[in-house]
Amino acid sequence: MDHWLTIEVFDGESTASLWRLARGDALTEAALTNGAEQWVWHEHRWGVVLEIEFRSGESRDAFRALPVVTAALDAVPDPARGLLVYPGRGGGAGTRKPRRPRPKPMADAGAIPVPVEQVRMGLATPTPPMFSEVG
Repeated sequence: MDHWLTIEVFDGESTASLWRLARGDALTEAALTNGAEQWVWHEHRWGVVLEIEFRSGESRDAFRALPVVTAALDAVPDPARGLLVYPGRGGGAGTRKPRRPRPKPMADAGAIPVPVEQVRMGLATPTPPMFSEVG
């Protein structure tokens, strides 16, 4: 079974590409010495993603606990909101089962009821000609 670890780094005060240049070699070396079988870097307009496949879950967790990995993750451009670390492949890796399409929103699905107008009709009362005012 594949044991992947994904590290997503977002741009912050500096770019994530510069973070990759400074810390990427140390991360891949630590991954290789701790049982990584393969790794891949993805460059995006918002940052970088590192996906690493390990032989076992234990080697993945041991890599994550290394001081060099902790130091690299502490040095991301935006430490408050610029880092995601999770097991499994990244969001752009696709899924094994395709998603079912959701129903399309309809414009008339929640139509507001039209108010009913109250029409009041009155008939004019005719006055006979004999009672009309003669001037």
